[in-house]
Amino acid sequence: MSGAQERPLRADAARNRAKVLDVATEVFTTRGVGVPTEEIARAAGVGVGTLFRHFPTKEALLEAVMVRRLEAMAAMTAQLADRADPAEPAEALFACFRLVVEQSAGKNEFAQALAAAGVDVHAALREPTGEIQARLAGLLSRAQRGGQIRPDLGLPELLALLVGTGTTLEQLGGDPAARERIFDVVFDGLRPR
Repeated sequence: MSGAQERPLRADAARNRAKVLDVATEVFTTRGVGVPTEEIARAAGVGVGTLFRHFPTKEALLEAVMVRRLEAMAAMTAQLADRADPAEPAEALFACFRLVVEQSAGKNEFAQALAAAGVDVHAALREPTGEIQARLAGLLSRAQRGGQIRPDLGLPELLALLVGTGTTLEQLGGDPAARERIFDVVFDGLRPR
């Protein structure tokens, strides 16, 4: 009898955890990491105690949200790479570049908050970050072999461009035309001369 009672609790707990993560991802991404955990719990429709059972500290919640975002980004880059037209490897690289830049909005704020709390951000994010970088490296290599991307560009420079482009877009705010011009300039600079 107790086994039958435990299963629904586990399913409820899993649903509660997922709901908290969904709400926290949305709230932290749109409103910043300063939103109190009590507000996250209320928006998720759970008590603060339930939130803290799954995420003992706000930093644990921030870390889970950041890991989740990067895992989703890794899955999306994999899909883009897998669906890429073999004749247009540069377009797949550009699509992944754009995705990573756009999905990384607010990442620095997360990382700074976690680092300030003593969390080893790089260790926590190593696996999904490695997957994304491996996907970008493969697309870069394929596009270079196809003569569509300048041959002197390495992965470290591409990653630096990702970070720089993300920072640039944050400075531009919500101007979509300006954002597109930045992508056009970056992508034009990646093509061979």
